[in-house]
Amino acid sequence: MQAMLAYIKKRKADKLVVIIGDISRLARDIETHLRLRASIADAGGKLESPSIEFGDDSDSRLVEHLLASVAAHQREKNAEQVQNRMKARMMNGYSVFNAPTGYRYDKIGRHGKLLVPDQPCASVIKEALEGFACGRFETQGEMKRFLDNSAHFPKDKTGSVHLQRVKDILTNVIYAGYLDKPDWNIHLVKGHHEALISFDTYQKIQARLNGHAKAPVRKDINEDFPLRGFVACACCGTPLTACWSRGRGGLYAYYLCHGKENGVKCSQYGKSVRRDKLESEFEALLSGMKPSKDMFLLAAEIFTDLWNLRRDQAKAEAETIRRDLLKIERKSEQFFERIVEADNPILITAYEKKIRQLEEEKIALDEKIARCGRPLQSFDETFRTAFSFLSNPYKLWASDRLEYKRTVLRLAYSDRLHYCRKEGFRTPAKALPFLLLGESDQVWIKNGAVARNRTAYLLITNKQCKLIISIKTTSYFILIKLVVVYNSLKDKNIYF
Repeated sequence: MQAMLAYIKKRKADKLVVIIGDISRLARDIETHLRLRASIADAGGKLESPSIEFGDDSDSRLVEHLLASVAAHQREKNAEQVQNRMKARMMNGYSVFNAPTGYRYDKIGRHGKLLVPDQPCASVIKEALEGFACGRFETQGEMKRFLDNSAHFPKDKTGSVHLQRVKDILTNVIYAGYLDKPDWNIHLVKGHHEALISFDTYQKIQARLNGHAKAPVRKDINEDFPLRGFVACACCGTPLTACWSRGRGGLYAYYLCHGKENGVKCSQYGKSVRRDKLESEFEALLSGMKPSKDMFLLAAEIFTDLWNLRRDQAKAEAETIRRDLLKIERKSEQFFERIVEADNPILITAYEKKIRQLEEEKIALDEKIARCGRPLQSFDETFRTAFSFLSNPYKLWASDRLEYKRTVLRLAYSDRLHYCRKEGFRTPAKALPFLLLGESDQVWIKNGAVARNRTAYLLITNKQCKLIISIKTTSYFILIKLVVVYNSLKDKNIYF
């Protein structure tokens, strides 16, 4: 439009004519129509149409305004009808907007256009969402790095994934199989499309996003120095930094200490250690973290028994969940009754918020009932990765992927490793799963007290020994609960 007006102004002397097929094609409302007509006249042009004669007398203006108003009404009415049809289809469980990343539209029988997973991108998003929910990715930055490194995830023009896009994926409930559009009064409608994650996983993601903020991911951690930030100086306890140094023979990689305490530099400040030397010593240390064969085989047998026990208990759990579901439904009905009786907008908003929370709880319980007694995977598929990692964590460290290396550090050790330039690594603080599985000969409990840890606890009584270990795996990051019950302690060297 601006280009046309500029062209008319340049050739004002030619008295150009602007032709429109119908008055409805000029503008979307009466105000815009009048402004455009005036702009064309001011530029020196003349507006004409085969369906109407534009004149300056009162009758011609009345007809023109009436036709413009009717055209505007038709457009508004059409927009309302389209939106109403979109609302109705969405309430029936069908998405009506552009397909989110990881999905595409396909014609499926009676459903018409239905969202279907767009593989292999959908599998990448599924892994990213589940990884963030269980803590594999501590921050959105780590999830962004994972998506950046995936060849199957679409990137922007710069070849990377923007953080806002990561947040949009994390907060989109459509990946859990539900549709949500609050400004249309549509809340958590069950969709007909295939979900990539469970609603329980979605809730865990939202809880993490709304919880305490994590420190931003370090940008200086890369494939060149996977131990940066995890290995600390034995003298001052400051995490070692790393850098490349240029020499006569080329570039050389080093780890070094830059620690200061109260303004006083560490005695090892600026003194470097060759990367190859430090990392080879770490690999030797990690290679030695193989659990006792007897304890490892015993753990596998107990996992099998526990798996069967949990499967048998599923029916009883389902009945308990159904009772909780009925309580939630009764609470929802009570809040609906209060909304009808309330006349205070603040109270109505509070009641609506509470009803939404109850609906989310109801959805989560429905999913739990559906999963009870029906394992998502077989025993072998579920625990294979966990046992593989426990048997030899060095295999995962040998991977070329940085996220796997950083995962090994988090799972194998409960604290930073301390390194001395002259003596090498100090005694590492192993994670409790490796500590317990590696020491089958004896477990020391001072005065019969409970030994507690962030990831596990050991409880010994006079008649039984219960060992509960929470282990995260790399590929699936499955929470494993190992329960060992010894009715007799005669054959075990457990000292009190």
